[in-house]
Parts: sequence; structure tokens; C-alpha cells
Amino acid sequence: MFKTALADLIKIFFEGEKEMKKTNVLVGLLACGVLLTACGSGGNTDGSGNASNGSDNSGIELGTVGEFPVVKEKISMTMMGPGTGMAEWKDMPVFQSMAEKTNIDLTFTTPPSADFATKLNLAFASGDLPDILFGTDTNSLTPAMEMDYGNQGILVPLEDLIQENMPNFSKILEENPDIAKSITTPDGHIYSLPMIHRGETAIWPRGPLWYNGEWLEALDVKELPKTTDEFYDLLVRFRDEDPNGNGKQDEIPLTDVKMDSTRPWLLAAFGLTDRSIEEIDGKVVYAPITENYKEFVTYMNKLYSEKLLDPEVYSQADEQKKAKGQNNQIGLFPDWFSFFTTGRTEKESVMDPMFYPLTSEINPDRISPASTRLGRATFAITSDNPSPAAALRWVDYFYSPEGNDFLSVGPEGAFWEYAENDKGEQVRVFTEGVDLDNTEESRAKVTPNYGITVPTMAFPDSKADFPPVIANANDEVDTTFNDFLAAETQEKIEPFAKVTFPLLYLTTEESDKVRDVATDLKTYVEQMEAKFITGVEPIENWDKYVQTIESMGVEDYVAIHQQAYDRWASTE
Repeated sequence: MFKTALADLIKIFFEGEKEMKKTNVLVGLLACGVLLTACGSGGNTDGSGNASNGSDNSGIELGTVGEFPVVKEKISMTMMGPGTGMAEWKDMPVFQSMAEKTNIDLTFTTPPSADFATKLNLAFASGDLPDILFGTDTNSLTPAMEMDYGNQGILVPLEDLIQENMPNFSKILEENPDIAKSITTPDGHIYSLPMIHRGETAIWPRGPLWYNGEWLEALDVKELPKTTDEFYDLLVRFRDEDPNGNGKQDEIPLTDVKMDSTRPWLLAAFGLTDRSIEEIDGKVVYAPITENYKEFVTYMNKLYSEKLLDPEVYSQADEQKKAKGQNNQIGLFPDWFSFFTTGRTEKESVMDPMFYPLTSEINPDRISPASTRLGRATFAITSDNPSPAAALRWVDYFYSPEGNDFLSVGPEGAFWEYAENDKGEQVRVFTEGVDLDNTEESRAKVTPNYGITVPTMAFPDSKADFPPVIANANDEVDTTFNDFLAAETQEKIEPFAKVTFPLLYLTTEESDKVRDVATDLKTYVEQMEAKFITGVEPIENWDKYVQTIESMGVEDYVAIHQQAYDRWASTE
């Protein structure tokens, strides 16, 4: 039976001179049926087409692909990942249960997350590496490290092994072609696996902006601003009309900490989504030297000079911002959820509407910044691993709806258990000993999926099969707040969503060329933005600012990213 391997397709897409063109690939896929499924799931097969038992190159006897146990006889592997200090990984029920399911016993090395990147670098430098890296991210296992250690043979290329051993992840790649593009290096290899986000808020690039609903009600605001002029007018009303009703002019219309969370949402009004490299209609631009960005800092300077933007925006910490929110002094603010700042309850916070994207004179098209919904480099295998095939079968479980739920809340009996409610239904309730006032602390002792990125995919459509865990069997699950978030996201982000720049890899040569320039540009632009907004640097000095950036090598910096983008886009 003809098989088209995922690795072959990736090579076809990424190698420059090939006789077979993309059209031939598509014809092959149509002839085969559905990629990876109709053409075979890989591995040995019996007469029914189901993967049968086999052994990998190490001689370790594997079980049936997609089923437990992963290996027939117990084997041991070592794993390294960032610890969050809540519990030792060896004591976590998720890992203990996986050992029972798979026949793979793991020994863990878990430096504190704050020191993990340094410890991982030392492990690579010394050669004292584990078999598996788990819970890494692009800050600890950087793209440059992936390519460097992959080329040296220290990290195992996974593309062939994925098709043979990962039916769940292979199905995800079939349905989401951009994922394969974004985790494949320029040499055509996949060296790590991602965390894939698909929940209601997955499209958020960061916490949104939220309006203070009490203030809108006090001022009888019926419709949110949709242009920068309307937005300015509302902020003036926040400042002047005593919406908190205390008889003092202590209102702060807009606040943030260093503009980092507010910037993308307001910058979008001027046609950009971040202070960095940005792709617009296939062209790569350096946003901070565009006329659009100039209009943004000019507008923000106007807000700052008229005390519509918090005068302490560049000096306060997040705790100070939250204190102002809890004192009902803020009209618009960023946070993951509004009640984090206001101190209200979840139910009360549904009166705080999400910011609606604005347009401006320079940008008539409404856009909203969006996440790639992908976290790269969360799982990798080193050349010391006794059975890469077994390791991938082990992790593939987490890319199924059942496995994702398992990784999120652990096995039955650890963090939750079944109970019967008065209707005779089986529901999931917290086990005895879980602190109902701080359930996350209890969950963090059950699973590593707490505060770090892990190899899995969230399936929003699986909620019916895996209902939430509740305190008491007869509690009604209140979805009011989640329904509110979903509705706000669908109305105010999804229709206008734009990813600033796709996740892609630079070649080693490209990375070497841009590394120092990127750091210098980031530092200079960050400083100058603050100066322009606060008026320390007059906007009349804009041309001098642009000339300085040009002298730092921004033209080559953009050209290299354009080259990388074109390479990425050509794989479609």
C-alpha cells in the first residue's frame, strides 16, 4: 500500500530544487484519500490495516500504536523539565498513572523554573542530558538551540517518527497545516512538539482591555467607542464627570504598567499590532519607523498630556494598578480578566465590557491583535533516548481530548472523583483534601500542567465528555462568566484578528545576523516610545529617531525576516 510520509511532504515543501512540484503532492494526497489516515498510520499492520505490535531499532518491543501499554516490558527513561516548586514530579499522580499505563518509568530532573534555562544550557554543554525534555519553551529551548543541537545529532528529528507513532498528533497536523510549517526548521526537520491552544480565549495575544462597567452605567454610555475620536471623548468624560461618584476628581481614565499590555490593542487602531517586525499583506515592515506608529505615539502623547493616560504609567507596578482598580479609580485597564484588577466577583465582572477595536484617520480597517495559538518547543527527545518511538507514543496521548483532560486535572481519585447527584447523573467533584478556596494549588500537586507550557492540545468541543470539576455533586455549573468571555471574544476579537508575524524559524546564519541588532533595536525603541508619549522627546524629533534606527541596520534586519517569511509562506 502506497504511503506518503509526513517527512517526505515536509522535505518537498522545504527543499529548493525538486522535480516534484506542490501540485503533484496534492494529486498524490487526493489519490491516497486523507493524509496519514487513508494512506496508513505507519508501523507494521495486520490484515485489517490496524497497527500491530513491533519493535523499534533498539529492539524494545512496542505495543499497538495508539494503545496502552506503550511497551511490552518495563523500561526506564530520564526526563528534565522546569519545576514550579509545588510538588516533585515523581510524586505527581499524572506521572505515576502514566507509568502504569505505558510501562515507562521516568526519573526526573526539575530545576526551578527561574533557573531552568541556565540549567538546560549547562546540560547541553556538559553532554549530561536526559532522554526527554518536557515543559520547555522557546526561552529555554530556543529556535537557535533546536537547529544547532539538531544538526549535531543531539536532538532527534521527529518527522518520520511522528507519522509512525503519533496518530493523535498526526491528525492535528492534517487538520491544521500551518502547525507543521511553524514547527519545521529550514532544514526540513521537526525537533520539538508544541502546546496548541484552542479554547475560547486562545486567540487572545495577552489580557484584553476592559471598560469599567459601573462608570459606563453612571455616564449612561449606550455604545462603546469605535473610532479614536470617540475613544478620546469618552476618556474626557471619565476624567471630568465623576463616574465613581465620590465627588472628587480622582478618576484615571486609562492605566497600564509601561504600556506593555495596552499597546497592542490601541496600536491596532493605527493599523499595527505590535512594536516589532510585522507582516502586512505579505510585506515585512519594522513597525516602529512607520507613519502609523508615529500617529500612535502622537495620539498617546495627547492622552498623556491631558491626564487621560495615567501619569504613573511608566513608574507603577502591577500591584499599584490593581490597588487603583479596587479603589474604583480606573475607567479602562488591561488584565486577563477584569476582576483581577477591580476585585469584583466573576459574576459581577460581566458588566465590564471588553474593548472594541478602533479605527483612525490613518487606518479605516478595524483590526485586533491575535495569538498564533501555538507554543513551540515543549517536548524534545535527545540522542541518548533508548526508544524515541516509545517516547513519542507516550506523549501522543496528551494530544487527544482524553489525554488533554488527563494532563489538566489528573487521573480519577487524585484531584477529582465521580459522585452521583440527585438526578442520578455521574458528575466530577473535588476529592477530599482539595482546598476549595485555592483549587489551583491542589491541582499543581497533581500535574506538571501548571505555570509552564506542556505538549498537549486543548479541545474546546470536548467539554461535554469532560465536564468541569465541581465542589458538590448537586452544584449547578454556572457558565455565565465563560459564556460572557466567549461572546465578547467572538464579537470584538475574532472578526478582526490579525497575527503580527507567523511563528517561523530563521536559519542559523540568519539568526547570527539579526541577534545583536534585534536587542539594540528593542532597547532603543522601548526607551524612545516612553519619551515620545511622556513628551520628554518632542515628536518633532521623529526624523532623527528614524535615522538612528536606520543606522542600526534595520534594513538588513527587515530583509532577513522577509526572506524567512517568504520561505514560510511558500510552503502553502
